[in-house]
Amino acid sequence: MMPQMGYDRAITVFSPDGRLFQVEYAREAVKRGTTAVGIKAQDGVALLVDKRLTSRLLEGGSVEKIFRLDEHIGAATSGLVADARMLIDRGRIESQINKVVYDEPIDVETLAKKICDYKQAFTQYGGLRPFGTALLIGGVYNGDKFLFETDPSGALLEYKATAIGSGRSIVTELLEQQYKEDIKLKDAILLGLGALYKVTEGKIDITTVDVGLAESETKRFRILEAKELEPYIKKVQEKGKKAEE
Repeated sequence: MMPQMGYDRAITVFSPDGRLFQVEYAREAVKRGTTAVGIKAQDGVALLVDKRLTSRLLEGGSVEKIFRLDEHIGAATSGLVADARMLIDRGRIESQINKVVYDEPIDVETLAKKICDYKQAFTQYGGLRPFGTALLIGGVYNGDKFLFETDPSGALLEYKATAIGSGRSIVTELLEQQYKEDIKLKDAILLGLGALYKVTEGKIDITTVDVGLAESETKRFRILEAKELEPYIKKVQEKGKKAEE
C-alpha cells in the first residue's frame, strides 16, 4: 500500500478519499496567476488581462497573456505561461485541422472541448503532470457569442462573464453586481478594466493591460493596440480617482 505522502508525488493517482492532489496543485498555480477577465456583450466578447510587470526594465509587449487561436477565437491565460503556450499551439493546430478537413472555421465550443480533452489526458497517464494554467476562450461563430472557462482538470464551463487568477473573487463579486446582458463591447471593456483597476489597487496603464475583442460585426478576434486602449484606461483611471476622493 502506498504511504499517504505517495499520493502527493509526481504520478497523478487517486488518494483514498478520491482526490487528485496534482490537479489541485495545478489549480493553485492558476490561483496565483495574474487576473484575466472575460465578458460576453451584445456585439461580441471582451477578454482582458493584467500582465503584472515585475520590473520596470521589462518590455511590456514581450509579456503575452492574450492569444489568437483562430481568426474568430481568442484566449486569455492565467497560471504558468509556458504551459498556456503549449495549449495555444494545440488549439491553433486543431483550428487548422478543422479548416482543412471540413473547409469551414471551427465552432468555439468544439475547439474549447478539444483543448479540454488534451488537458484531461495529462491527468491520467504516468510520467505526465497536469497543465498549471486555465484559459478563458472567447469567440464568435454563426452570429452567436461564446465564452468558456477551462480548468486544469479538463473541465469546461460556459459563462456570461467570469474571471480567473488571483483576483477572481474580487472580479466575480463586481461582475455579479454590475454585469447586464444587454451590455455593449465598449462598456464591457470599461467594466473589465474597472475590475482590474480594483484588483491591482489602481496600478494599471497601457503597458500592464491587454485587451482582446471577438467582434460580431467583423467575425474576427483582434488584440487592441495601445492607441485604441488608451482612452479606456484614462476613463477608468479618472473614475477610480474620483471614487477615492
